[in-house]
Amino acid sequence: MIHTLLTHHGSHHLPAEVIFEHEGVFIHPGSDEDGIEQDLIISGSLRIVDKDAEIHVEYRPLEDTVDPTNMLYAGKDSSSVMEWDQVSGERNQQVLETQQSYETEWDMVNTVSFKKRPCSNTECCVNHNHERNLLNFNITELKSVTVKKEGWTFLIFRLKDSAAALPALHFHQGGSSEFLDSLKRFTLLMEAPEDETCLLVSTPNRALSQSFENLIDENNLGLMTKLKKDPYVTTLGGFSKVTNYIFDAFRGSEEQHQRPPEEVADLLGEVIPGLEINQLEEPGFEVITRIDLGERPQVLRKPPVSVEDWSRHQDSEGRMRDVPHLKQAVFKGGLCHAVRKEAWKFLLGYFSWDSTLEERKVLQRTKTDEYFRMKLQWKSVSEEQERRNSRLRDYRSLIEKDVNRTDRTNRFYEGIDNPGLVLLHDILMTYCMYDFDLGYVQGMSDLLSPILYVMEHEVDAFWCFVSFMDQMHQNFEEQMQGMKTQLIQLSTLLRLLDLAFWNYLESQDSGYLYFCFRWLLIRFKRELSFQDVLRLWEVMWTGLPCQNFHLLVCCAILDSEKQKIMEENFGFNEILKHINELSMKLDIEGILQKAEGICFQIQNCKELPRSIRTILGLESDQRSSERAERSAPPTATERPEGCSNGHLRESCSPGSGSVAFIS
Repeated sequence: MIHTLLTHHGSHHLPAEVIFEHEGVFIHPGSDEDGIEQDLIISGSLRIVDKDAEIHVEYRPLEDTVDPTNMLYAGKDSSSVMEWDQVSGERNQQVLETQQSYETEWDMVNTVSFKKRPCSNTECCVNHNHERNLLNFNITELKSVTVKKEGWTFLIFRLKDSAAALPALHFHQGGSSEFLDSLKRFTLLMEAPEDETCLLVSTPNRALSQSFENLIDENNLGLMTKLKKDPYVTTLGGFSKVTNYIFDAFRGSEEQHQRPPEEVADLLGEVIPGLEINQLEEPGFEVITRIDLGERPQVLRKPPVSVEDWSRHQDSEGRMRDVPHLKQAVFKGGLCHAVRKEAWKFLLGYFSWDSTLEERKVLQRTKTDEYFRMKLQWKSVSEEQERRNSRLRDYRSLIEKDVNRTDRTNRFYEGIDNPGLVLLHDILMTYCMYDFDLGYVQGMSDLLSPILYVMEHEVDAFWCFVSFMDQMHQNFEEQMQGMKTQLIQLSTLLRLLDLAFWNYLESQDSGYLYFCFRWLLIRFKRELSFQDVLRLWEVMWTGLPCQNFHLLVCCAILDSEKQKIMEENFGFNEILKHINELSMKLDIEGILQKAEGICFQIQNCKELPRSIRTILGLESDQRSSERAERSAPPTATERPEGCSNGHLRESCSPGSGSVAFIS
């Protein structure tokens, strides 16, 4: 159970979240591990606590079990727990006086005293409340955990700056496995090569447990600085935090050699559940060797679709005519802004292309009623009810936090008490009622913001957002299956297009392409200017010229940057830095032109691997062509709407040799 408490931090009271708590954990301060003196056993509770976004392990003795004649003491000049000495009875008063004479880092009272590192008054304080904490350390300071059994399990902690171990914690009544499982949510525990009872601790997972928050929040680099001393740390954006934490887990300590591929794959699964990528090929993928794709065709972009162009494609009752031609025009040039409010409803599937104007009015009335019924559900929840609904409370907290930092430089959302922010908040809260299983995940506000900007209408924006989230849903699910699939697909495409470049990235520990994580997660929302995002999204929503066109957009960007990356021999950190610095510097029209050329280049290849055909949806095109050649007269076959960009939901039989991708 997770609950909150108040921790004393000077005169401030900061809410803390108890992630794990187990009573009946014992310390044997007056004995070694071979001979237990029961009268000196200290009983207490063990906790894992989230204090202001930092994870601490705390051991609190019960009031009546502490033996004041047996205390552990760290010299007052220690900046951490450097040496542990038994303290005799006559030194008890000296220890207590020492605690009052300087600031304490560990909030230790009566049993252990620690010297605080020099810091400002805003960073630390004296514990005047004599809170009974025997042990308290940040998990980032934890070096290893030794697990031993002697009729029961006991754990021995070692800190990075300490030569000696902390006192062992004995789980006489069980609970050690549950504690370690909770610890694994925020750390990586790896068995030491020389001692199978010793688990080495790596702490990348704090950022990854909040991957979306750290991914999106580019201003919060404090945790990054603490966990990874890196020459490029001040230049890396939020998305590269995720990549760096993953890389830390892969690389291990400096004393260790590079991890073998199979261990990298295992660690990847621990870091982001569901994102484990087998070092072997995924089922259905053949190994891609060098293939001559031929010359890349030159393509041209066209002007955006105007109001007059759009009107010409409507009949007298408002039905859209010649839809394939209209989609092609949108793909080649995008839309002028005056058309977007209506056209996006069709492109996203809110309106049917063959619906009449009257049918759309009826639909809007029905959808308006449905929206406000859902909105009323959360609006009518009282404060007392919400106190007993932790999920709704958490969703609201995340939404309020994200809304206040989403596109605030855009005129539509800038300023205090902006009505656009209220609509953004209300739509996201209502979406939690629409899809309570998913609720709200950080990053979703980035997907709604451009839609609300274009629609300028709460109900229409909501249903268009619902349609977009139908495509993006798996990106935000807990197992992140959509992200795993897309990264595999992108890696496969890049190997086909430029094997030499892919091999170079692989040699720099970048073969998994995690620097593309944010591109895929929120569809380039943080890489392009706001207006360029509008253009890119409407082009991708046409579903042309192939399935998963957004992956070819990634390939086009990487193709433009590969020469600089390879010629300047960029390593892992330089690649991250370079990719991050591309934000707001990309030419969207040039990227779309190159991506379209790449698509035609691939389509023109006669001996294309089946995996590529599956990713781009070309197998169905090929089958359609073969059927057309056998039939008379030939008929044109349009790709089904269900296979629009990023959304192939097809199951293949095991014997077919192909796989289904859901991205």
